[in-house]
Amino acid sequence: MLRHENAILRRHVRGSVRYELADRFWLAALSSLIPSGRCAAIFPVTPGTLLAWHRKLIARKWDYRGSRTGRPPTAAAFKSLVLSLADENPRWGHRRIQGELARPGHPITSSTVWEILHAAGIDPAPRRSGPTWRDFLTAQAQGILAADFFHIDTAQGKRLHAMAFIEHGTRRLHITGVTAHPTAQWTVQQARNIAADLGERGAKPRFLLRDRDSKYTDAFDAVFTAEDTQVLLSTPRVSRIANA
Repeated sequence: MLRHENAILRRHVRGSVRYELADRFWLAALSSLIPSGRCAAIFPVTPGTLLAWHRKLIARKWDYRGSRTGRPPTAAAFKSLVLSLADENPRWGHRRIQGELARPGHPITSSTVWEILHAAGIDPAPRRSGPTWRDFLTAQAQGILAADFFHIDTAQGKRLHAMAFIEHGTRRLHITGVTAHPTAQWTVQQARNIAADLGERGAKPRFLLRDRDSKYTDAFDAVFTAEDTQVLLSTPRVSRIANA
């Protein structure tokens, strides 16, 4: 650690110290070898600086400037048409509105209609009075379990994938495993892990929400159907499964 720090100082003996990319990498790697109680006394930078370096490293690695990602924005004319139909037909829900728009050939998904109505403060459910959509979801949340992947980037820039399940009723998060190469077989094992954990607590969800990732196979669904849990698939290209 001291040898590397001295090498940096010798390069900048006549000016201010500038940490190059390689210097940041080695200092971050060596920091794990220093006891936390002595880090402030002998380490040249603070832990906050190390985290800032890591964020910049990952941002540089996954920089997709010049490429457009995600779904294209919905045209303002579509939004106005959706809101007009909802206002003129208070008994129509977001799926009925999507169906009426599909008849004349307007390409829009029901999830997009849901987002437009939700952003405008209109209940996307067919019922505009009485219990709201939020009230309905709250009442059903105790029986809903959602599954999804998220990623973690290490100090060396290596990407790891974690399998997560969330109980909607309690918002309790279960991270069942982390791997660099998630496969269908590995995903099935994570399903067995969460099923065993919920079984020990006597918690049996009625529904499992998941997307259409190819790593979710029939064997994955079979783990939950064996527990009388119905597997529900999200609409293609829809985000925020756990918050829907």
